[in-house]
Amino acid sequence: MLRISSLSVPLGYTEEDLIRLAAAKLHVKPKDVTAVHLVRSSIDARDKQDVHPVLAVDVELLHEEKVLRHLKPGSVTPAPVHTTPAIPASTLRQRPIVVGAGPAGLFAALILTEAGARPVLMERGEPVEKRVLSVAALENKGLLNPESNVQFGEGGAGTFSDGKLTTGIKSPWLRYVLETFVRFGAPENILTDQKPHIGTDVLRTVILRMREAILQGGGEVRFSTRMDSLVMKDGVVHGVRFSHDGISDEMGTEAVILCIGHSSRDTVHTLYAQNVPMVQKPFAMGLRIEHLQSEINRAQYGHFAGNPHLPQASYKLHVPTPDGRGVYTFCMCPGGQVIAASSEEGRLCVNGMSLHARDGKNANSAVLVGVPVTDFPSDSPLAGIALQREIEEKAFRLGGGGYVAGAQRVEDFLLCRPSSRFGDVTPSYRPGVIPADLHAVLPKTMSDNLVFGIQQMDRQLHGFAHPDSVLTGVEARSSSPVRIPRTQSGEADGIEGLYPCGEGAGYAGGIVSAAVDGICQALRVLEKGAQV
Repeated sequence: MLRISSLSVPLGYTEEDLIRLAAAKLHVKPKDVTAVHLVRSSIDARDKQDVHPVLAVDVELLHEEKVLRHLKPGSVTPAPVHTTPAIPASTLRQRPIVVGAGPAGLFAALILTEAGARPVLMERGEPVEKRVLSVAALENKGLLNPESNVQFGEGGAGTFSDGKLTTGIKSPWLRYVLETFVRFGAPENILTDQKPHIGTDVLRTVILRMREAILQGGGEVRFSTRMDSLVMKDGVVHGVRFSHDGISDEMGTEAVILCIGHSSRDTVHTLYAQNVPMVQKPFAMGLRIEHLQSEINRAQYGHFAGNPHLPQASYKLHVPTPDGRGVYTFCMCPGGQVIAASSEEGRLCVNGMSLHARDGKNANSAVLVGVPVTDFPSDSPLAGIALQREIEEKAFRLGGGGYVAGAQRVEDFLLCRPSSRFGDVTPSYRPGVIPADLHAVLPKTMSDNLVFGIQQMDRQLHGFAHPDSVLTGVEARSSSPVRIPRTQSGEADGIEGLYPCGEGAGYAGGIVSAAVDGICQALRVLEKGAQV
């Protein structure tokens, strides 16, 4: 097969259009094309008078070698063949323990299951079918379950998100991650979309089926089971201490894959007290911004907005700032809602979420400011967590309790005045918002950068600073402010048998990168087991 990496096609193109255009690109007749396979699809909206899809396709045709010889070098190439690396059989003497059932933990456990290692997956939160009820209790009644919420529970924080699968990493396991999601119920178009997403509603079913596969393969999944500490001697891990239903217990193992996520602050404190090495890590904080999705569509697609063949429009913006911190948008959720992402009592933070259909009235995105370690209140590795907590406590008090959030019109935020009402954009956050002044929550450096950044972003995306757009705060959990250094073997520096993994350990930044890190750490566990 031959790969055409850039093929422009009309909106609503048919299979006949695809064959005709591919044939023209290859300078052959349409009858010589025997099949066309979609590899990647994106939307080119640079020219608002000509918004159209651009595809990468693999083409089967007659006389392939002859055609390739007559084409200009680089315009068409032989289609690459993708092969997933092999998963070795386990020779581990004890069952490995995976702590945390987010993307990193689920994929680590899945790899270990396929290797025959019969892993034990421990998750402090609830299974996804119960977890949704705990999340609903916070949204509808302002009742927080500190052990099972948007941050904790089966699937991790990504379960209540847009389910984005974009990543900037390179790995031979990327295709495996996407194909695994499809195998367990995700739509097949995530294999070809340039900006694939699953949506929180579909992702919940996918996660449940992944759990079933782990169980059927001999693994064990323990919910409402919190790892309380490591069992160690002379720098070697021998097991974990954990609690379930108020009862403490202990389990031995030679390998613990630590996938605790970016919000397991109590666990991080415990590990630090056990002398697990940690260092400060820069992160970012800010607010959620909401616009009418119809206005984002109009800004991105021009008069093509509303075309049924176009997806809901998204954006990704970045503005350098004079102090070097930078302001950028993160986790943009077309047609979604702002959600309560708190996991600690008396502290409030927000996030964004979309269903697969992305058919909500509002678009939302985080607008974040880089937080360098020089902003941290001390030299302690845990100082970033202290900073997050301080700002989340201010946000909770601003809302008046009950996890009601402070919100502010963009016009008012830019003019540094409290909001007293909302306009065309109705805040979507539940359990509710009150008009407020978000400058009261944020450090002045962060507020000043956000004012500058939003104004500059409006030049990149017309309407971004629309007066009635709404800011809700705060968003403090974009990434972990802590990293657990690890050696080339994947183990924590100086601690044999402990494999820090994913976002909570400072080594990932989304569903796919966390999943790949989980896979790689599982393979390192298997590799070490084979050497014993």
